[in-house]
Amino acid sequence: MGRVPAFDLNERKVNKMSYPPLPNIPWEERPAGCSDVIWRYSANPIIPRDLIPSSNSIFNSAVVPFKGKFAGVFRCDNKKREMNVHRGFSDNGIDWKLDDEPIQWHYDDPELAQFQYRYDPRVTWLEDRYYVTWCNGYHGPTIGIGYTFDFEKFTFLENGLLPFNRNGVLFPRKINGKYVMFSRPSDNGHTPFGDIYLSQSLDMVHWGEHRFVMGVKGGWQSTKIGAGPIPIETPEGWLLFYHGVLTSCNGFVYSFGAALLDLEKPWKVIYRGGPYLISPQKLYECVGDTPNVAFPCATLYDEPTGRIAIYYGGADTVTALAFTHVNEVIDFVKSTSEL
Repeated sequence: MGRVPAFDLNERKVNKMSYPPLPNIPWEERPAGCSDVIWRYSANPIIPRDLIPSSNSIFNSAVVPFKGKFAGVFRCDNKKREMNVHRGFSDNGIDWKLDDEPIQWHYDDPELAQFQYRYDPRVTWLEDRYYVTWCNGYHGPTIGIGYTFDFEKFTFLENGLLPFNRNGVLFPRKINGKYVMFSRPSDNGHTPFGDIYLSQSLDMVHWGEHRFVMGVKGGWQSTKIGAGPIPIETPEGWLLFYHGVLTSCNGFVYSFGAALLDLEKPWKVIYRGGPYLISPQKLYECVGDTPNVAFPCATLYDEPTGRIAIYYGGADTVTALAFTHVNEVIDFVKSTSEL
């Protein structure tokens, strides 16, 4: 496929984000004969389960541009099956070096040192720093919020919401003067339910003004849904990739799709794609510690070309990569929308 034209930036009326060009975005052209909106990297998985000596599995992780290269926060379950987050760096977004030791968080309140687990991080550049959110075990799953300026020192701000909650995903800019975050209220186990909600904050610590965003539907998203990577702002609305789960005769099946949300009232869904974009079909998505999982946690976006690279977890075991163009995803969501 040839280069897909990006949106004309001069035609923006509402869009407020400015995405720096990312000419070194990891990329592989669509395979010949492939008509899928999203296509997988041919050398998946890019991160094996045993990349570092301590790991049992490395998956559901977050990646951002950093100093002309790439950095990230990675979920690494160790060989005692403890869940924690580790720092990593890459020159090209494909070949990664991860710390064998988990991130050590700095905090003002010693109470924040108490945790049972940390997993499924997201990272976004917001104002002047990189914010990290993750599922933090504090008397049950809640949303931990922290930040770093340099991927050297990491500061733990607070647990943003009461347990039980998962899939905390920040927006990359304030909306109407407020920080905005997705979450999915849940329970203390392998939650057999879940809808996406939105909360707002003036200070990234105190969260309220909660709004319902969207709930489950039939088929691939009939059991529960949750926000995936940081939403991407486009002239058509916030582009949200999200995971959906169905309950099969052999357990949960995690796929992912996309929706478009109103730019200034992002709890309002404008379009919601009917079919999934990726479901677990490859061996590394179907076979692992948790079979049948394709779970997106991060995207890289090059606005001038419209290219998007999607990082997702395969079978709760490895990290994989897929590619698409923003215009194609938006066209897909609009043309197949089922609200």
